[in-house]
Amino acid sequence: QLQLVESGGGLVQPGGSLRLSCATSGFTLDYYAWAWFRQAPGKDREGVACITPSGGSTNYADSVKGRFSISRDNAKNTVYLQMNSLKPEDTAVYYCAAVGETICLLKRWRAYDYWGQGTQVTVSS
Repeated sequence: QLQLVESGGGLVQPGGSLRLSCATSGFTLDYYAWAWFRQAPGKDREGVACITPSGGSTNYADSVKGRFSISRDNAKNTVYLQMNSLKPEDTAVYYCAAVGETICLLKRWRAYDYWGQGTQVTVSS
């Protein structure tokens, strides 16, 4: 059974850091492009970061470049999103997603076939 489970969200002060994890089961990470999306109340779903199946290429939304980093650990079957210098506008539910493509599809969330349940990130003092 293919499953994605996010964890690591929570409440953090502005300027703080969090690392989100996406534990996968039933997947071979090398066969999928992986991405993190987020959705704040009343806003559209936004692509945050993605990584190609080989892990050799990543792409980031302009709003998080230099602050967020996506990575994967094949041995642990886990995809990560390291978030530094967090801002209140980063507050959202964050979702892990996978698609059987060879390229990142950061702006096409509807193309992704597999989704986790989401984890809440709240940045507030």
